[in-house]
This record gives sequence, C-alpha cells and structure tokens, in this order.
Amino acid sequence: MFSVIIPLYNKKHYVSRAIDSVLNQTFQDFEVIVVNDESTDGGVELVKEKYGEQVHLLNQKNQGVSVARNTGIEQAQFPYIAFLDADDYWHSDFLFWMNSRIQ
Repeated sequence: MFSVIIPLYNKKHYVSRAIDSVLNQTFQDFEVIVVNDESTDGGVELVKEKYGEQVHLLNQKNQGVSVARNTGIEQAQFPYIAFLDADDYWHSDFLFWMNSRIQ
C-alpha cells in the first residue's frame, strides 16, 4: 500500500533508526526505498550490510533531496508515497493511522 522513500546523504549515524522505525510498523503493507544521493560517509554500506533485501537501494549522482525523492517515486510499486528523512523516525503506528485516514 505504501512506498516509503528515504533519501540518504551522509546520515550514517541516523539511517538505521529511520529504517528500523519503518520495519517495526504495526501496519506492514509497505516497501522501503532508500535513495543514495552520492553519500560519502559509509551509510550506503551500512544499509546494504544491515538490511539487504529488506530495502530497495537506489543510487544517483548528488542532486539533492528533491531529486532523490522523485527518483524514489519513479521506482515506487505502491499507490501511496510516504517520505521519511534519513535522520528522522516514525512512531510504530504511523502507517496504521495513515491507512486509517485513507480508508
């Protein structure tokens, strides 16, 4: 139902918290798309090693957060798009409540 798009640029110390907050949602109908905006701090390697197939990792030349979000939208498989910054996180019921409001 939701394609969760997380732009990543030099947020290695925070991105795990962001991804974990999505994977631990009570509503589980989603995909996670992390868009690497040419990050240089090792965050991409961390995402690959820790999450593997749990996330779709896309790479692009550094073009900024807006282009990264649009890159994620282009690859999204679900009808609803949810943006999450790599240094932010969600309450575990966030997608549940978003789905509730949509319904």
